[in-house]
Amino acid sequence: MHDVKAVAFDCDGVLADNDSSWQNIHDHFGTENSEMLAKFLRKEITDAEFVSDDIRMWREVQPEIHRDDIMRCYSGIKLMTGAREVVEVLQKRGILVAIVSSGVDLMVGSIANMLKVDDWAANGFEWNEGGWLVGSKQTMVDSHNKGAMVEKLAKINSIDPAYIVSVGDSGPDLSMMIPGSRFIGFNPASNRGAEDFVKAGVPIVEGRDLRKIWQPLFGEPFPE
Repeated sequence: MHDVKAVAFDCDGVLADNDSSWQNIHDHFGTENSEMLAKFLRKEITDAEFVSDDIRMWREVQPEIHRDDIMRCYSGIKLMTGAREVVEVLQKRGILVAIVSSGVDLMVGSIANMLKVDDWAANGFEWNEGGWLVGSKQTMVDSHNKGAMVEKLAKINSIDPAYIVSVGDSGPDLSMMIPGSRFIGFNPASNRGAEDFVKAGVPIVEGRDLRKIWQPLFGEPFPE
């Protein structure tokens, strides 16, 4: 097993104790996008098309949406158990910690700031000067090709993929596992990643305590 020099985390359901930062907005507006979600998971539509349709639904409920409205959707979301401790110990060991998420940048950025990670990338919206929603912004992280961002991370920091480990909770997160790197499946929901992780033959950590990734990550329990 190679030493670890960088760990790339998904955010929703991994560092943040929620299911989806997009679904949090749907819950706020009382909208439902299961049909488009199914198309998205089948790769029949792009991230941009998916977000545009989400915005259409939200605007049918509330035509003018402010940045503060979106931030309120995340008011009750907490860090995943063990997330702060894991990030702190990784960084004390000189390991680069990044977030690669196709979630909403307003929430992912707040998690990144709370954990003081080294780098992060996510998707989101365009706002006007008054903070009102204009539309979706250019996709930064392709949900089905998150590895492109991991490759960029490796190149910028001159890290061989053999020293990179990615951690995610859903099938699309497997795209973070660029050639030569490793992947750990964390607390996968049955409809989002468990079966895909088994097929991929990656280590799977059950439960909502991020410290449990330490065993497959380093071959030892999390330090007390």
